Amino acid sequence: MKLTVKEVKELFKPKLLPIIWKDENNTLTILDQSLLPFQKVYVGLKDVNSTALAIKNMQVRGAPAIGITAGYGMVLALTSNKSINTLDNAIKELTRTKTILDSARPTAVNLVWATSRMLTLAKNAVENGNAKTVNELIDLMKVEAKKIFDEEYDAEIQMGLYGLEKLNDGDTVLTQCNAGGLATGTGLGTALAPVKLAKALGMNVSVIAPETRPWLQGSRLTVYELMEEGIKVTLITDTAVGLVMYRGMVSSVMVGADRILRDGHVFNKIGTFKEAVIAHELGIPFYALAPTSTFDLKSSVDEIKIEERDPNEVRTIRGIPIAPENVNVYNPVFDVTPPKYITGIITEKGIIYPPFHENIKRIVER
Repeated sequence: MKLTVKEVKELFKPKLLPIIWKDENNTLTILDQSLLPFQKVYVGLKDVNSTALAIKNMQVRGAPAIGITAGYGMVLALTSNKSINTLDNAIKELTRTKTILDSARPTAVNLVWATSRMLTLAKNAVENGNAKTVNELIDLMKVEAKKIFDEEYDAEIQMGLYGLEKLNDGDTVLTQCNAGGLATGTGLGTALAPVKLAKALGMNVSVIAPETRPWLQGSRLTVYELMEEGIKVTLITDTAVGLVMYRGMVSSVMVGADRILRDGHVFNKIGTFKEAVIAHELGIPFYALAPTSTFDLKSSVDEIKIEERDPNEVRTIRGIPIAPENVNVYNPVFDVTPPKYITGIITEKGIIYPPFHENIKRIVER
């Protein structure tokens, strides 16, 4: 049964709403993911600095959700500063804001993509005379930020429908980190979209979620999100990934992505590379799911900076020491999976198969 985007929206109603824009008081309200699953707290962001901090501190995380947040962060740059009364000053403030937001999480390409889109819109609106006042510019930017959200949600539905073609009744999907609606800001997700749509259609599909040290996005977020949606999920340690695949407990692997290069290299949460290699060795399909906004068609693999975070995230769990306090720590947030280990990349425009260096550009740019 082939569903349309409109039919999916009627069929699937997300139970979690991670990002909400409140136009009446110019506030971006986010579900603080650093407190999940023990506390469900919404935080109001009213200016650029609080928005950048929320991204940096992973109160909002996941490439698409960061992009949506950054889009609204550009709006907040103008709504929170009443002293900006000329269009020239507005563009200067937006340029400054883009630098602040871009530095919050440098690896996630959606962040720079969203801030660039918002700044380009603002410059064009001023240059073309579509915005004659700062308030008119703000209104146009609010519409654009909403478009980023709507386009993301529609893209996730399309990805979910394409991914659904790779699922059968009774399948178990292994994932990594959190690539659900919490990570995208919409309540649906990328890698979890096919699973959620399968559940909505009455299929019996389950998920195995590794804990994802050191921030435990798998145990804290993926497990929480799937349980909220009534989807069967089993939590495992990161080190059990190989065994569950070897024992035939996994039908396919579906992960998200923070950046995908033109030759098929996939940057995603640390631990993804390990899953891909083991899946490849055992003949288990491995799919990365991401909107086309996640693709970087210009950079080479050696040019990408992999973010490293605070060593205490590894030395402690929620502030409780688990290792000698002065031990040397290497704490990369992402790893990179070479294209040889990837079965396919599922986007809103279709499924991209090898050879990726030929097919990615053709599908992403169409």
